[in-house]
Amino acid sequence: IPWELLCVDDQFLCQRFTECGLQNCAADEIGNALGVIPGTGDGGNIVLVAHVDTVFSAKTERTVSLRSDKVIGPGVADNSLGLAVLATLPSLLEECGITPKSDVILVGAVRSLGRGDLEGLRFFLDNTPMPVRVGICVEGAQLGRLSFASNGMVRGQITVTVPEEYDWTRYGTTSAILTLHSVIDAIVQIPIPQRPRTRIIMGSVQAGNAFGRIPTQAVLRFEIRSESAEMVEEIRRNIENIILDVSSRSRAKITLDILAKREPGGMEFGHPLVRCTSTIISELGIEPMISPSISELSAFIARNIPAVTIGISTAENLNEVNESVAIDPISTGVAQLLALLLAVDGGLCDGH
Repeated sequence: IPWELLCVDDQFLCQRFTECGLQNCAADEIGNALGVIPGTGDGGNIVLVAHVDTVFSAKTERTVSLRSDKVIGPGVADNSLGLAVLATLPSLLEECGITPKSDVILVGAVRSLGRGDLEGLRFFLDNTPMPVRVGICVEGAQLGRLSFASNGMVRGQITVTVPEEYDWTRYGTTSAILTLHSVIDAIVQIPIPQRPRTRIIMGSVQAGNAFGRIPTQAVLRFEIRSESAEMVEEIRRNIENIILDVSSRSRAKITLDILAKREPGGMEFGHPLVRCTSTIISELGIEPMISPSISELSAFIARNIPAVTIGISTAENLNEVNESVAIDPISTGVAQLLALLLAVDGGLCDGH
């Protein structure tokens, strides 16, 4: 894989697809990069998707360091490597002399993370004239990952705002940070059941800009994940009540913004697509790591399209600026993807 591809975006992908001679190379109305590897027969349509966006803002320095054993830089594993494999796939198939019977649709999906809420892939699936037979979601990490079901999820943002002219003698409010702390302290007291498996993830906290200035705004980003949609909804209501309680006592303005939701669902392990993917991973000498997903897989599940998510290599410090991806395992990860593509194309993964 040419390592300059680790800085790909949707426009670069369209150019790359065009250079490889793919059909229908273009960005759609929402910005997804699309290209079609034409098949030789009537094998249906297989969609391979990798998300284009990362968790890092445009202000983040994107310098990538290439070492003998790894690549280091923000977003190299999530999901620049997935995109690099997608962009290189046409050349890999040609090099290996593989011509699929099915049309293989490559999608660099935009607006997947955060507030994007999978908008890019949702738009493609809702508007494509090509019926999708199977979906394969390509992530840079971790190699061995196998996701075929989605948890229920609510992604939210809590914002505490305190006016600069506020009466600081009021109960519980000496800054937006401490008010937010009261909210967080109450959230962690919410009972979490062992069954159904449930958790609250505190993803990030942002507040303040200086040592000597009292911050007037603080933001918490969080996710509720559970095997049960009812449990997700119950915890969401508990958080709403906590916000009302802390707000009434502190008189600070506290808002809850729900950014994304997922319904639980997916395939059983006995589905041929899942069993075949697990077998391929095992035959490559890797222990399958089965875990639910709330990423692109959820968009396929919501439309009853069989789909799995796989990883290409091992990675460390995911979603940190020093994120790294190992080079040596990439060949195994690519072999896994090619084997899975051939299996699906050959009908080994059909539901019957």
